[in-house]
Amino acid sequence: MTTTTKPTSPGSAAPEGAPITPRRIIEFAWGFAPPLIIEAAVRHRVFDVLNSGGPQSLDELARATGASTRGLRAILDALVGLELLTRQADRYALTPESATFLVSSKPAFHGGFVKHLNGQILNSWKNLADIVTTGKPATEVNDQETGAAFFREFVEDLLPINFAAARVLADHLAAKYEGQPMKVIDLAAGSGVWGIAFAQRSPQARITAVDWPKVAEITQDVAKRFGVGDRLSTLPGDLQEVDFGRGYQVATLGHILHSEGEARSRKLLAKVFDALTPGGTIAIAEFTPNDDRTAPPIPLLFGVNMLVHTHDGDVFTFPQISSWLREAGFKDVRQLEAPAPSPLILATKP
Repeated sequence: MTTTTKPTSPGSAAPEGAPITPRRIIEFAWGFAPPLIIEAAVRHRVFDVLNSGGPQSLDELARATGASTRGLRAILDALVGLELLTRQADRYALTPESATFLVSSKPAFHGGFVKHLNGQILNSWKNLADIVTTGKPATEVNDQETGAAFFREFVEDLLPINFAAARVLADHLAAKYEGQPMKVIDLAAGSGVWGIAFAQRSPQARITAVDWPKVAEITQDVAKRFGVGDRLSTLPGDLQEVDFGRGYQVATLGHILHSEGEARSRKLLAKVFDALTPGGTIAIAEFTPNDDRTAPPIPLLFGVNMLVHTHDGDVFTFPQISSWLREAGFKDVRQLEAPAPSPLILATKP
């Protein structure tokens, strides 16, 4: 009698009853390679050339990119194995996935995010064993002096990752204020993606973007590029210190609680409560693991990233964040499905 097992995807555990092998350990050990290969292809415009010129041979790609045929062959074949390119006979072509996310002219381009991970994150992670020993980060990014320079380098690269979710949020909340003035405060604004989505959705929306001065300069520049610079003003300063003002209908906190840590996050939520008008909504984007903190992998890996880069940062579950919101005075804590790593968390000020 023979038995068959269902094939598993890379990184997934073997089915019950299957032989135990070191396959996953070996895959994990080579986990550094795919993002570096993707970055090399992005920097040599491989995806852009294939997007504009269609399927091409190795020699054609070498002429178009100026890269060596030996170097290109290695990364092209690897990208075929990673299912980010296809090859028919001797011609390479994009897949729907790479055509959507790795062509630099496309609105959902994620190549900048990959470069950020390789260039700014990977080196700090090399010290993980020592960081686990001391509990102290390799680099403190939640400090204005060092953090502003860190975030200034890559906030624009995060815009395509968050833009689809920001548009879903804007569509969901702006309908309530259709045709009416709407004040939105975008906290830790970065590229300004959350506020920009509201400004694009509603001509009546006025955005106040809060971030460190050096980052706020980027926010304003991006808003101008998106054609909404006249309706987005910046409020430079530290989240915990700057006066937000009052009377906002919406407050967005896009991926900031994880670096603030629990104590500062709870203080921040109370401050946001005071800034909102009655009936106003707070919207939080975060990497949230399940209630038992056993899955999914990305939020849990990001929790380690907070260990590497902050003194108090972490990832928090939906029940944890919900309890902080209720403690601050919010009600109707709920989740909104969006094209993001985790559902958005919304709550209302009574």
